[in-house]
Amino acid sequence: MKLICIGRNYTDHIKELENEKPLDPVVFLKPDTAILLKKQPFFIPEFSQDVHHEVEVLVKINRVGKYIDKKFANKYYNEIGLGIDFTARDLQAKLKEKGLPWEKAKSFDGAAVVGDWLPKTEFKDLNNLSFSLKKNDKTVQQGNTNLMLWKIDEIIEYVSKYFTLKIGDIIFTGTPAGVGKVIANDKLKGYIEDKQLFSITVK
Repeated sequence: MKLICIGRNYTDHIKELENEKPLDPVVFLKPDTAILLKKQPFFIPEFSQDVHHEVEVLVKINRVGKYIDKKFANKYYNEIGLGIDFTARDLQAKLKEKGLPWEKAKSFDGAAVVGDWLPKTEFKDLNNLSFSLKKNDKTVQQGNTNLMLWKIDEIIEYVSKYFTLKIGDIIFTGTPAGVGKVIANDKLKGYIEDKQLFSITVK
């Protein structure tokens, strides 16, 4: 099982980090060891002083596929979720300066929150899903999948050119603006529409 992550998929987030708008989806991977265990707190790693939350809509793959056409992509997932791509922003900046991969900043243990899953049939339109993150009961990130540069089915088509998708793989579809630092004792809660899909504490 692998975690396939899409970066720079919301224009407002691209602007807030002063990145260039990509011509193709930015793709990186996290190992399954990055998944934060259920009911466990997130521990800020000792190698970073600036870990950021990035809330994202998730898709769970339900069948094996390769070179999937966009018009068939909807057959490869039945569930939608919500999670956090934790990022050691200070470490990421150092790696980017040197032209090095981001994995140490994005893929460390606990860096991927995977919340509860909901049947996609619960939603009228997957390309018009509102979602949000609350930190200490204050909304800090809000997004809607209609603002994605690449929609879910387009992401599946693109990544399946490079990686065979397998049952249980999870796609992180990108984060909207509002990313920010977490500190000890922060409480993070994630929502799709009005449904809470995760709640974690930072240590």
